[in-house]
Amino acid sequence: MTRPEVPDEYLAGYTRILADVCVTGRRLTRDELESLRAQGERAAEAGHGLRRLVHRHLAETRAVSAALQAAGVDRFLAAVEQAIDAFAEGHERAQKLAMRQEEAARREFIDDLLYGRSDLGRLAERAERFGLLFSRAHAVAVAQGTEPVDDTHPATRHVETSLLARFGERSVLLTTKDGRLVCVAPGDQDDVLAFFAKHAYAATDGGRVAIGRPHPGAGGVVHSYEEALNALDLAARLELREPVLRAADLLVYPVLTRDRQAMADLVRDTLGPLRGARGGAQPLLDTLTAYFDAGCTAAEAARRLSLSVRALTYRLERIHKLTGADPADPMHRYTLQTAVIGARLLGWPEREV
Repeated sequence: MTRPEVPDEYLAGYTRILADVCVTGRRLTRDELESLRAQGERAAEAGHGLRRLVHRHLAETRAVSAALQAAGVDRFLAAVEQAIDAFAEGHERAQKLAMRQEEAARREFIDDLLYGRSDLGRLAERAERFGLLFSRAHAVAVAQGTEPVDDTHPATRHVETSLLARFGERSVLLTTKDGRLVCVAPGDQDDVLAFFAKHAYAATDGGRVAIGRPHPGAGGVVHSYEEALNALDLAARLELREPVLRAADLLVYPVLTRDRQAMADLVRDTLGPLRGARGGAQPLLDTLTAYFDAGCTAAEAARRLSLSVRALTYRLERIHKLTGADPADPMHRYTLQTAVIGARLLGWPEREV
């Protein structure tokens, strides 16, 4: 039998131990076991696979078995079992340590990447290790479910398995951050992000997914990630129903809120009179929201609010009387709709603006 190419240093003392144990009938000593564990650790650190190492140990065992079996087959096999078990334990211990160190390095890289920390040149070097090339633009998708997820969560494993099965190793980084699933992919591979969004939505029991725009470089990943987070925040505040949101489709909202004071003035001046209505401003604000979301179709807005069309029409007339702006008038509609969006973004009327 041809022996695997494993250096002799990882079998130092193995046959001597077997011979001594078979002659005396004793068990391996604590020092011998620890020596074997240490050899297993060093072999793992040197990159030798456990299968090849065990193969080499068994080959050495066969070489000396004929001379040793006369001392007792049971003692001989027990010694082999104990020795290889100790060696494998050391190898496994080193592998687990290496995995923990690799995971720690990966987590540190992800934190630096998504928060824009660390020197960009150094970050680019580390990125190649995890399959990202910053010479290309990247986009980031973020999925948020009803409960937080981490790297060991079933949803994470399901999405990762699905991505690998569909795309293989295509420079895609899947991770978790702050209880959310995060996917970083080349900006020209929208099919990857769309696939991620579909499976993340299902795996998180109907969570919401936001996709940032592609941007170049390491800083572009941060920018796209922040766009995705902002899209999730906007969706929550505006109560958007779409399960998948694209930052490119929501650019109007950051524009509207860039001058917060001007938006606050618009909300107070346009919608402030609604506070004088019976029941306060909220029911009439909800009416305007449903009316605009329904494309200014009274029947659909009434259905969404569980009202009759007559009741909805009465509310719209009441809004016209209080504010002086007619929701059915194209000239007034834009001002009212912008003010409604501003109110939802600023939390009015629950919060003073």
